[in-house]
Amino acid sequence: MKSGAMKGFASALIAALCLSGCAMQEKPKPGAIRINENPYPSTYQPYGSVPTLIRNATVLDGEGGRIDNGSVLLVNGKVEAVGGAEIAAPEGATVIDAGGHYVTPGVIDIHSHLGDYPSPGVQSLSDGNEATSPARPEVWAEHSVWPQDPGFSRAMANGGITSLQILPGSANLFGGRSVVLKNVPSRTVQGMKFPGAPYGLKMACGENPKRVYGERNQMPMTRMGNIAVDRQTWIKAQDYMRKIDKDPKTTRDLGLETLAGVLKGEILVQNHCYRADEMAIVLDMAKEFGYKVAAFHHAVEAYKIADLLRDADVCAAMWADWWGFKMEAYDAINENIALVHNAGACAIVHSDDENGIQRLNQEAAKVLGDARRMGLVIAPEVAWEWLSYNPAKALGIAARTGSLKPGKMADVVLWNGDPFSVYTRPERVWVDGALLYDAADPRRRPVSDFELGQPGEGDVK
Repeated sequence: MKSGAMKGFASALIAALCLSGCAMQEKPKPGAIRINENPYPSTYQPYGSVPTLIRNATVLDGEGGRIDNGSVLLVNGKVEAVGGAEIAAPEGATVIDAGGHYVTPGVIDIHSHLGDYPSPGVQSLSDGNEATSPARPEVWAEHSVWPQDPGFSRAMANGGITSLQILPGSANLFGGRSVVLKNVPSRTVQGMKFPGAPYGLKMACGENPKRVYGERNQMPMTRMGNIAVDRQTWIKAQDYMRKIDKDPKTTRDLGLETLAGVLKGEILVQNHCYRADEMAIVLDMAKEFGYKVAAFHHAVEAYKIADLLRDADVCAAMWADWWGFKMEAYDAINENIALVHNAGACAIVHSDDENGIQRLNQEAAKVLGDARRMGLVIAPEVAWEWLSYNPAKALGIAARTGSLKPGKMADVVLWNGDPFSVYTRPERVWVDGALLYDAADPRRRPVSDFELGQPGEGDVK
């Protein structure tokens, strides 16, 4: 074929391919605006794993079950089987004799600020509160998360944390979106994002918002002001939804998009709230505007309304014995978590602290001790629900993690003793079947770039 003919053929082929490709794409309607519903998608990919059989273990399955001399088989990043000594290892599998030690699902912390308030705790890294207006639903916690925070690896190595929710702070009534992360090393927050986990909306009651804005002589400066601003904001969200339905070309509003996601049931409300009376008011407000509270956080007076929480199917995320640091945290009792659990409500042990996240198993042990002293005996295998399955439920990920059931993510901890003992630490931790921590292998502990520091004068350049 001659040169001119070749050029003509190539031009015709390119034009045909372009027309074919354009024909396959949906043509946007005139004036329509394309909205990317997932602009910061998860890029998480599980680390490499090998088939692994853990045998001769005391297995707490996360949903109240216990197997003595049990076995857990992990294959292709999933829990393949849980049972007794009859479970056989596939060819080529790694076999671990647990020596009677405990195996549990990975711990899930529903309330963390790692990455947003990382270590070292200096002002330049303080990125959890956008305290410029009482309603800031447009901000997203993930846009402040610093993946190099050394707290992530410490949470795994000391506390067996395999997933966690990162929340904005509580200076605002509407603090912004939360994000659920897998506790894995990554260069970007997208590489840690739990794939498919719903977003949360951080809300706050009580002293924090009214103090922050009351000191600036602006609304809210009282508890009635808190609720008034909440209700006005939800009314705006309802109005925005009506406008969008009527005219899709309505100007976008990032904050109202988040609130609309809550009203549509796509985004879960995670509500900082201490006092029983305020939690009850919020439950009524949720009925008024047609949304659901997934969990009340801190909830030191949850024991007073445990029946209301049970009936509304709302979880309470609580501390074992952290109280008294302000008036709304004063009327606490150490039996709070046990009483909420005993009433049939969803009880969760949480941290809200970069050190507390490293010992949530010990916090649960305190609750068991306080419960026994009041005559309430709760089995350890049942209490583990507070650390894995219940937080997974409140985060909307319980179908995929939070318990050792076939088909779920292989997020697993092998402890070096009784996990309800202060002397016990994780021996090995798997996330999606990948062994990411081994106490006997220092190379398994991730070290962030920040911890590596700067090269000294004598170092090789």
